[in-house]
Amino acid sequence: MKKLTVKKDIECMSCLSCVIACSEAFYKKFDQDLSCIRVDQKNGKVTPFVCIQCGKCARTCEEQAITQNAKGVYMINKKLCTGCGKCVEACPMKVMVKAETTSKCIACGICAKACPVGMLEVVES
Repeated sequence: MKKLTVKKDIECMSCLSCVIACSEAFYKKFDQDLSCIRVDQKNGKVTPFVCIQCGKCARTCEEQAITQNAKGVYMINKKLCTGCGKCVEACPMKVMVKAETTSKCIACGICAKACPVGMLEVVES
């Protein structure tokens, strides 16, 4: 299974380079709400949240628009997606995007390449 992971031994700088890279890659503009990665700060600790490829979005989709590919990545079929947003609500990591189209992490690695401290990586498990 291919997925994006967060390395535990590296501290996030909260620079948002990953968030910028994701939103610009898929929506051609920087908007935190259009990124499939989220960086939150709580009690002074910065934590990135990424798609864990758990499949809750796919199980919630009544149109079967979200399916798992051969590498284990859940993908959205834009032709089948009605934009209802139920998958966005079901995401435990809160990293699915509902904009003009619904989108989710496809483990492309754009955010990992943008991270200046190397905190993110795409792994095969």
